[in-house]
Amino acid sequence: MKPASPRASIEAIAYALPRRALSNEDLKKQYPEWDFERLEKRAGVFTRYIAEEDETALDYAVRACEQLDGQGRLRKDEIDALIFCTQSPDYIMPPNSCILHGRLGLASQVMAFDITLACSGYIYGLQLADSMIRSGSARRVLLATSDTYSRYIHPGDRATRCLFGDGGAVTILSASHGRRGIRDIRCGTAGKHHEKFIIPAGGMRLPRSAQTATETRDQSGNIRSPEHIRMDGLGVLSFFNSTVPCSVKEILESNKLSLSDVDLFVFHQASQIVLDTLRTALNIPAEKMVYDLAEVGNLVSASIPIALSRALERGQATPGQLALLCGFGVGLSWGTALVDL
Repeated sequence: MKPASPRASIEAIAYALPRRALSNEDLKKQYPEWDFERLEKRAGVFTRYIAEEDETALDYAVRACEQLDGQGRLRKDEIDALIFCTQSPDYIMPPNSCILHGRLGLASQVMAFDITLACSGYIYGLQLADSMIRSGSARRVLLATSDTYSRYIHPGDRATRCLFGDGGAVTILSASHGRRGIRDIRCGTAGKHHEKFIIPAGGMRLPRSAQTATETRDQSGNIRSPEHIRMDGLGVLSFFNSTVPCSVKEILESNKLSLSDVDLFVFHQASQIVLDTLRTALNIPAEKMVYDLAEVGNLVSASIPIALSRALERGQATPGQLALLCGFGVGLSWGTALVDL
């Protein structure tokens, strides 16, 4: 009888944040006219960490890898593949994955490539790693998820300035024949809504120019240019409030599970209002819901692994639990995973 295919198990997670903290008290000094009571209630963020001018998303991935290496958990000679998910790479070319490969001194037979998703990127990365491991093309995969969205935010855009932080995480996924590992993953895309979360200028469609650097103020008082993030907050919120609960219910039904069978829910830490809305829509008990926004903000592709890692650190998440992980954002795209921790 042919043995069952292995599945990808989350073996280890490490993360790194910038050293510079930016609190709401700091922002109040710069923008006393902003309604911070309302912003804090909706965003749920009180501090975020911001990259220095000479720091990049790649640097945070390197620091996280160094943590694992120092703990003896990286085992570089056993890595078969390296996936780097970021929307803030060091260069247009080469990809961050190749640079990280060189920084770590990995073997030449290790495949390395980037994916450019944002808040759903961790789930897509898990899907890729799981597929490699189940097919036998890899046994250990290094997944890096790191972003510096502060580079894309105008300082006067309160809609994004108060919400996003910078940082990175690395996850080691390895082949498992035990009960730990990824049970199932479902991903989706609604590309017709891509303009709801976009940086209009800076790519080949609309290269940077004096015109794209021109700043404007919208009716809400937010300042930005086409070279900065433009987010339709209400549109994105409305779309994911209708899409994410359906995705969660679909993967549970397909695996003959109910919400009560799940021990822990780790959603992308989009904002307080998003997490509260999803918890209410799905009727998730508060103790099963991970909230990790207040001290670090929305960390884009690194959001889920950092939230999960910090939940493990404080004992909210424990080995042996069934966790549901769900990311959603730019694209618009989303993904949901069932993982035995």
